[in-house]
Amino acid sequence: MPEAFICDAVRTPIGRYAGSLSSVRTDDLAAIPLRALKERNPTIDWTALDDIVMGCANQAGEDNRNVARMAALLAGLGERAPGTTVNRLCGSGMDAGLIAARAIKAGEAELMIAGGVESMSRAPFVMGKAAEAFSRAAEIFDTTIGWRFVNPLIKAQYGIDSMPETAENVAVDFNISRADQD
Repeated sequence: MPEAFICDAVRTPIGRYAGSLSSVRTDDLAAIPLRALKERNPTIDWTALDDIVMGCANQAGEDNRNVARMAALLAGLGERAPGTTVNRLCGSGMDAGLIAARAIKAGEAELMIAGGVESMSRAPFVMGKAAEAFSRAAEIFDTTIGWRFVNPLIKAQYGIDSMPETAENVAVDFNISRADQD
């Protein structure tokens, strides 16, 4: 069975909500490390790239539903560069790495790029489709974090706490202090 290796790693800085990176589109942000990876490794035949797998939890705006493919194009990896975007919420980037490693270990790929991207600052507001023609009952949702277009059955059965709310609940349930978290 082939082994999967991490041969290089590139990242962008982490910014605060509405902070220094808030003016950068998600697809442009994802292209930065891809472009740097290509520049740092000029001997690699980038046409042999089997896939780019990127995690992205929001996917409601400028990440264009398939931010991996858009970032590949923006990074100059060429029109033949594939890309797939994974959404496993907070574990999306980690899952992208696991998917790439499994593809290599299964013999389905030899050269993969894995990563993740997110910009909560640039998350759009969305509006659901009207339930009936000419309805004036439009509801707008903030896609920054948490649920939107909630299924009432899921809400009744499991609740709809966002990840930060879940973290607060866990801290209370298990008596984890702020100091212990830090």
